[in-house]
Parts: sequence; C-alpha cells; structure tokens
Amino acid sequence: MNKTSIKLVGMAAVVAFTMSCKDAQNEVEATAAEAEAQATVEAVTYKVDTAASNIAWVGSKPTADHTGNISLASGMVTVNGETLESGEFTIDMNSIEVTDIEGEGAMKLKNHLSGTVEGTETDFFNVNKYPTAKFVVTGIEGNMLSGNLTLKDVTKNVTFPVTVAYDGDKMMLDSEEFTINRTDWGIKYGSQTFSDKVLDSAIADDIKLTVNLVATK
Repeated sequence: MNKTSIKLVGMAAVVAFTMSCKDAQNEVEATAAEAEAQATVEAVTYKVDTAASNIAWVGSKPTADHTGNISLASGMVTVNGETLESGEFTIDMNSIEVTDIEGEGAMKLKNHLSGTVEGTETDFFNVNKYPTAKFVVTGIEGNMLSGNLTLKDVTKNVTFPVTVAYDGDKMMLDSEEFTINRTDWGIKYGSQTFSDKVLDSAIADDIKLTVNLVATK
C-alpha cells in the first residue's frame, strides 16, 4: 500500500469514527419514567404556538429513508428568567405526514403508520385508539432536556440535546437530531429484532427525530 492509500484510509477511519461518535451521542437510551419537573412560583407560563412548532421524523429500511412531520396539539412551558423549569406537550398523532414521496404512495404510507387500514391497526401508531402522544419535562441540565415520552400507553424517559433561545415574549426550543428505538415503546412491526424478517426487508428499529418548538407568553 503506497503512502497516498495509507493517508486516504486513515482519513476515512477518522471520518467514520467521528460519525459513529456523533450517532452514539444522540442515540437516546429509553429508561423508566421519572417524576415530572415542578415550576417555581416565580416562573412564567409560555403557551406553545402549534402552527409554528413541528417534530420532523426519519424512518429507514435498507432500500430507502422516509421523512415526515408530526404536529403538536397543545403544550406549555414554564420559564424562570431564561431558565426552562417544566413543560408538557401533547402530540397529534393524526397529523402524521410523509414528505419524501407524494400522491398515492405518501397516502398509503401515512395510512399504514396511522393504522387506519383494516388489518394494520397495531403495526405502528394505531391513531384511532391512541390519537395523541405526550412529552412531559422531567429536568434540564446544561443543554440536555429530559422528559417522559408516552406512545401507545407506554412511558419511557428520554434525554436529548436542545438549544433554547428567547426573542421578546417568544421562546424557541430546537433539538439536535436524536434517535429513539421504537421497540422500546412496543412498536415492533417489521423489526428484525423481533421477527424472522431478513435484513433486506426489515424496517429499522431506530427513528430519528428533530423537535422545533415555539412558545409565547
């Protein structure tokens, strides 16, 4: 192997290592639910602007990634000065949309994720039975936000990196992209971990999420 080849291999190894560390950093470990954070008497309540807020998702299988959005139905946070103390958000699971494809394909995938087609109700989110999901803040330390995420009556605590900023009466909370394992919430359809699916047809257990939230006094 010549020096140029060695140098290229070394660079590739550094890039791969960096990427793997970043992925590991944002890979959320789902743990047992924790006590909800409590606001102090000095805290001010901000109401979530649902039209300006959004949760973006990425789901994967070997042949393609699918992307989409989910809306919030309601939410609030309490802030003391510029310190977020508590919060609670209701997620509208009926709002699931697919953005990487259009037309019939997008509608078919949306219906499958929603479980609105007979025979697919329990595959993913079963929105007729579970029309909402919920996130309740349990703490914030530095730039790491922790909270109880409830999907389909299963509650797990998750922690992920966020940036909080203020502009007058407006608060903006933006997360980095982070990854949850859907099977932690009992969503096992198409998972190679819990079925005899071969890798080429399996659906990834991981779902990537990015939260962008706007709230006002």
